This record gives sequence, structure tokens and C-alpha cells, in this order.
Amino acid sequence: MSPFRSGLTPLFVCCTAGTTVYGAFDPIEKIADICERHKIWLHVDAAWGGGLLLSKEHRYKLAGIERANSVTWNPHKLMGALLQCSACLLRQDGLLFQCNQMSADYLFMQDKPYDVSFDTGDKAIQCGRHNDVFKLWLMWKSKGMEGYRKQINMLMDHAAYFTQRIKETEGYEMVVDSPEFLNICFWYIPSKLRKLDPAEKKARLEKIAPKIKAKMMERGTTMVGYQPDKQRPNFFRMIISNQAITRDDLDFLIKEIVEIGESL
Repeated sequence: MSPFRSGLTPLFVCCTAGTTVYGAFDPIEKIADICERHKIWLHVDAAWGGGLLLSKEHRYKLAGIERANSVTWNPHKLMGALLQCSACLLRQDGLLFQCNQMSADYLFMQDKPYDVSFDTGDKAIQCGRHNDVFKLWLMWKSKGMEGYRKQINMLMDHAAYFTQRIKETEGYEMVVDSPEFLNICFWYIPSKLRKLDPAEKKARLEKIAPKIKAKMMERGTTMVGYQPDKQRPNFFRMIISNQAITRDDLDFLIKEIVEIGESL
């Protein structure tokens, strides 16, 4: 905690549960210990990985999140809600009102025949906004906890299957050998590049993923993003979050990349 030694006071600590590129999870329990010891606000960015809480088999990756002061969670990501559906959850009751309340009497009259705390406009920066939580409520009522558990477990199983197939298929290399989540990052190295010296191989590999992606889009078969990285050549970043995906789809993608890659 070097800021203390410098006479500085940290505003808050933010740890991530499911990073955008690699799907990595910070050790929330250990970070929470430090925050509690120094009385620092702990925020958990679980926008991507928060959905794992609905799976008893995988929620251990977010162990300690219950100790956070605030959490962001985007059901429009892993849970599959329509855009936009985001939540900011705070432990301290009433804090959103304290931060955002303008008490505009032309909007929020107090003489209403119901509990005025249900008027959510004073809780949010936007004031007027869509009732974005309603679609989440409908999905939850339809699927239930068990339905979401099965959905998330299926996606995690697909990610494990895809990772294994990538490792078994000639020409593929993993960027992260054992992914923590649904982000599978990999290269496809065409056969004509495999025996080049490392410097030339890296320079030419930089252009492979963008070219393969462009060809797949031209053919109308599939679309997988690639990731620029200052320390590595461009690599594919496959995110398995569509509940309609099948193992046949994953096998097709692997073959499609090989076919296009060898034709370059």
C-alpha cells in the first residue's frame, strides 16, 4: 500500500471479476482483507463475470464479493438480457439518494398514495430512464435460478470443450493456456509461418487474425473478434456467451479458421 507511505489516501479500490480480454478474476477475498484493514471502499466490477454467481459450481471465482461496498453487474452480458440492462448494487442503504437526489418538486410530489421510495428517478444520475430491470425480472421468472444455473454451466462446459479442441488441433496456440472464464484467446499459425525465425513469425502473425476475420465475414459464416496487444501479435478472442451455441458450431469455427488460414 505505497500510497499511504507517500501521504496519499486512496479513494477506493476496484477489483475485477471477469476482465474484458482474458476473463481473469482478481482475488477478491485477499483484496477485501486489505480494504477492511485500511477502511477503504471496495468496488467489484463484475459486469462480465457476475453471472457466475447463479451457478453453484462456478461462483467460487467470486468468493468475497459479499464483502464489497459496491458491485457493478451487467445482466445483458452473461445472463443474455437485451441491451441495456446494468445494475450498480450498493451495500449502504440510501446512498444513491444522497448522491443523486435533486428533490425536484415538479417531478416527485410527496403526497402520493403509495410509498414514494418507489420513485427511482432520484436514485440515478439519468433521472428519467427506461425500466431496464423489467426484462431481467421477466427472464428470471421464466428461467428461475435453476434455469440460469444450467445455462451458465453449459457455457462453461462449451468453453472447456473449445479450449481442448484448440489444443488438440495442429496450428493453434493458446494465449492463456488455462482460461478462467468464457474468454478463449488463441492464435492460428498457418503452416507456412511455423518454421520462420521468431521475429519474422511474430511480424507476419500480427496480420493473420484480421485477415481471417475479414474472410469469414465475406463468406458470411461467422464473426470472431481479434485482440490488439502491444506485447503480442493480434490474437482471436472467442467469447462463448450465446446460449444457442452448440459443439458443432465450435467444431465448424475451428475448421473454418484452418481452411481460411491455409489459403492466405
